[in-house]
Amino acid sequence: MSKEFITKEIDKIYNETSESLAMCSAWIMGNFKAINLKVLKMANENAIADYFVLCSVSNITQANAIADEISMQLKRLGETINSKEGMKTSDWILLDTGDIICHIFMESARPAYAIEDLWLNAESIPIPQEYYFSSDDAEAAEKISDEDDRDFF
Repeated sequence: MSKEFITKEIDKIYNETSESLAMCSAWIMGNFKAINLKVLKMANENAIADYFVLCSVSNITQANAIADEISMQLKRLGETINSKEGMKTSDWILLDTGDIICHIFMESARPAYAIEDLWLNAESIPIPQEYYFSSDDAEAAEKISDEDDRDFF
């Protein structure tokens, strides 16, 4: 998946709200093949953050790739990452922007932390199916569409 494709998709989602930041993070998680994605609206539950974004991954390389891409894209959108915890060695990576907190869990460790169980009253925001892994066909179709718009002569 190219950086241009990721940036273009994130720009379609982002509209300068904390919910759109959460959804951008969910899109990245889904397209980096994370599973069990959840976006929880936390604004009425605590003063920690407006949204929690959670996912599970199968290995630390995948977890770090997701954390790095979320960090890069959110910085590109003008957000500050206040805290990064657990990078490279942990079974739980946490990215905190103040408005959203991303939780990237190793699949085997997520039940032990049970974050969702701590916030049972938090509203779960639906994640569109298209936020999950885009095949190479989706990116190829995007390129063909872009090429159709070019004027060759």
